[in-house]
Amino acid sequence: MTLIIDVLVINLFVYFLPIKINEPILFHAYLLVGWTILSHKNEFYGIHRYTKVPSVLRKIFTQFVLFFLILFAYIGFFKQPDMGRIALAQYFMLIFCTISVTKLLLFFIMVNYGVSLKESIRNVVVIGKNKKTDQLIRVFNERGEYGYRFLKQFSLKTPDFDINECFDFIIEKNVEEIYCSISELKNSELTTFINFADNNLKTLKFIPDNKNIFAKKLKFEYYDYIPVLSLRDIPLHTPLNALLKRTFDVVFSLIVIIGLLSWLTPILALLITLESKGPVFFRQTRNGIDNREFYCYKFRSMAPNKNADDIQATKNDMRITKIGKFIRKTSIDELPQFYNVLFGTMSVVGPRPHMVKHTNEYASSVDKYMVRHFVKPGITGLAQVRGYRGEVETESDILNRIKFDIFYIENWSLFLDLKIMVQTVLNAFKGEAKAY
Repeated sequence: MTLIIDVLVINLFVYFLPIKINEPILFHAYLLVGWTILSHKNEFYGIHRYTKVPSVLRKIFTQFVLFFLILFAYIGFFKQPDMGRIALAQYFMLIFCTISVTKLLLFFIMVNYGVSLKESIRNVVVIGKNKKTDQLIRVFNERGEYGYRFLKQFSLKTPDFDINECFDFIIEKNVEEIYCSISELKNSELTTFINFADNNLKTLKFIPDNKNIFAKKLKFEYYDYIPVLSLRDIPLHTPLNALLKRTFDVVFSLIVIIGLLSWLTPILALLITLESKGPVFFRQTRNGIDNREFYCYKFRSMAPNKNADDIQATKNDMRITKIGKFIRKTSIDELPQFYNVLFGTMSVVGPRPHMVKHTNEYASSVDKYMVRHFVKPGITGLAQVRGYRGEVETESDILNRIKFDIFYIENWSLFLDLKIMVQTVLNAFKGEAKAY
């Protein structure tokens, strides 16, 4: 939201001063691209309640120094000798003051009043008993503006410590974040905590020491000068990345809904109902982000049956109609999911959502299966374009699907989304073995 406000300020304030813009569209596009790239590299919108004021000021200073250079480089890059330099400098000072004051004000509100929002408070537990864990617990208890509710400390040194009781407490009390002191964990215990967090959608963070941590892409954060390591850095949890993906999803879904579904739906509705009685659309409960259930929409490709929510479609499935066979082969049956994308329950690209029954089965049998629920599910995904779509026939099918889903989550980029979309279209034209 703050990015949208800043972009509006940057573009609207241009007309408050006589800058003499010869090519308005080019200038606005240049400002938008330049500001977005700078914001991403500078993590300008990566500010939390525990971020320190000097860090916020540093981000503002860095952002505007570089934006100043980009702004005046426009004159030379695009040969604009008539553009008013003084007016451009006044424009820069105007947006600098407006955005800086707004950002600091929002930060002040977030720090001082954000804690009053019940849904923003995260339940936490601390694993370990030493000087660093005690300091962190004091931060949780004394700095309520950080938005954490400390529930319990587990000491591995006590004779009655039981790791299973610890896990039961975390699940029962709906703990969202687990903070572990690495110095007190054996390698086997560390692995156990990592697997538990991945399989139960819990955020695992470490209070570091000189012990090696066998996990990649660790990210440092500071809670009142106490260093904390995040186990998994998920790009889509960054506000700017999330906004970019959501903006792309909304724009692309509207294009498909208006340009394709508006005329294709009546035709398919006629063909579907002529072949078999029943609704045109089929909805099925599936698991989405944070394992929340939602209705996933499709064009109906089967005759109405009681097993639709329990039994996955198989090769030569007798339930599939003639028109259903065609729309499944071409993936046309998935097109109504663009309404899911528009409503915010799905994304264009992401891990494919599974039926609730299958999610419950795989969650208990497939290691790290629940990691795929850290982001929104997609109409298509990396696993699907790599050949792991449709029916799960062997154990390797689901294991490889999870492997590609986790790789996508940890390495997301807009370019990767575009690449997957192009490959999905090509696969639809070529045909896929499991498109049935």
